[in-house]
Amino acid sequence: MADANAAVAVVTVSLVVLGLLSGLSLSWALLPVAVVVLIFVLASGLKGRDELAHLNVCVLVLGDVGRSPRMQYHALSLSRHGYNVTLIGFLGSKPHQDILEDGRIDILPISELKGLTVGPKIVRYASKVIFQTVQLFYVLMRIEDQGYILMQNPPGLPAIAVTWMASRFRGSQFIIDWHNYGYTIMALTHGQNHFIVKLAKWYERLFGCFSDHNLCVTNAMREDLRKNWNIEATTLYDKPPPIFRETPLKLQHELFIRLGSTYLPFRPSPDVTKEYMELTACTERNTQTGAVTRSAGRPALLISSTSWTEDEDFSILLQALEEYEKFVEAGHKLPSLVCVITGKGPQKEYYKKLIDSKELQHIKICTPWLEAEDYPVLLGSADLGVCLHKSSSGLDLPMKVVDMFGCCLPVCAIHFQCLHELVKHEENGLIFKDSKELSEQLKLLFSDFPSDQGKLGIFRKNLRESGQQRWDENWDQNVLPLIKEHCD
Repeated sequence: MADANAAVAVVTVSLVVLGLLSGLSLSWALLPVAVVVLIFVLASGLKGRDELAHLNVCVLVLGDVGRSPRMQYHALSLSRHGYNVTLIGFLGSKPHQDILEDGRIDILPISELKGLTVGPKIVRYASKVIFQTVQLFYVLMRIEDQGYILMQNPPGLPAIAVTWMASRFRGSQFIIDWHNYGYTIMALTHGQNHFIVKLAKWYERLFGCFSDHNLCVTNAMREDLRKNWNIEATTLYDKPPPIFRETPLKLQHELFIRLGSTYLPFRPSPDVTKEYMELTACTERNTQTGAVTRSAGRPALLISSTSWTEDEDFSILLQALEEYEKFVEAGHKLPSLVCVITGKGPQKEYYKKLIDSKELQHIKICTPWLEAEDYPVLLGSADLGVCLHKSSSGLDLPMKVVDMFGCCLPVCAIHFQCLHELVKHEENGLIFKDSKELSEQLKLLFSDFPSDQGKLGIFRKNLRESGQQRWDENWDQNVLPLIKEHCD
């Protein structure tokens, strides 16, 4: 605890100095001192540490648990090895059914506080951070003793500082799982030189150094953390869990029937009718024998997943699809496309309006939000995946591609710094730089459709034969030893 006290003192002094440099009066600049004193008073009344605390792990994400698959996988892996897990986060989307049914995992929802709704923008943002700080610190101080607190970053403001402080008082080991840098995401909106972005980088770098252990998603990020932030981390690549696999034809048909009740692109052409056959756009089932086959002349199923944020420019895909439409109209032997773009996010409505304005005859686009159980089934039914994720830091990899590869689904992905750690050009997919290059790749890959003898079939064959490592094995090799080292 002596180290924790010294660290608290360093941070407190830093905040006071920052306040004075920002022009605050002495009384306001000394506010952090009063807060720290109050916290010490509160902490002094804590009960003695539970002897079985080493069997408890808190998994924390200051975001939507249902849209945080990696943290859900952490929770399931911990439970599989006999640990009791408290999973803390927002309950916006439904978590995976395995999480809900696991007796060792307790979900502790927290509110997505918005802060003040009036006043200057900076005041509203500051109030949101303050409200979240109070709520999160209260929750972390009230839960049972934990051997570890494993926190996702980003979002890390105010989670890193609050979790670090709570872990010091509770005697827990503090692990940060670095998915990206939060300040680089803010820079997409405000620019790298904005005061808020610079403050966020200072904060992230300062408090990130106080963690006991660190995980990260790429070797490039591990090296950057070591070189620029003096943080030693273990690379834990995203790997697909067993639910991501090629989907049997019968399950494909059942999914298409369900989706067709809501989304027109999955329905058969109104001109096509067959006796004793249940039809979808891509499959047909004999109602007498139950046999399912692929429809003759079926469209190719193209899928992309997104959080509809600034680091994914979907106008690139839309422009490529318009070029593909021109190829078809020019007489190239290419299939029609059903393009499915899944996900939720702030720019979804903007792009939906853009999509609705397109007049495409050979391409149908829909933007569903899928339940956690349906998403891997759809990936395993698709013919090609497209990824438009451009890392804000250039140091993280798109989990959507990991999931696609788990389903042996070839991918076209937009180029960025460390993509080569995942996508091998001309081996398991193709890498493009702009819409023109993507449109040419779509024409190339679908020129032999639906034959499996062309490039698309070769990429899928390579994925099948690659012997991909799955999440459980990867986690057991890289994270379990770290947990056991502390517990033992």
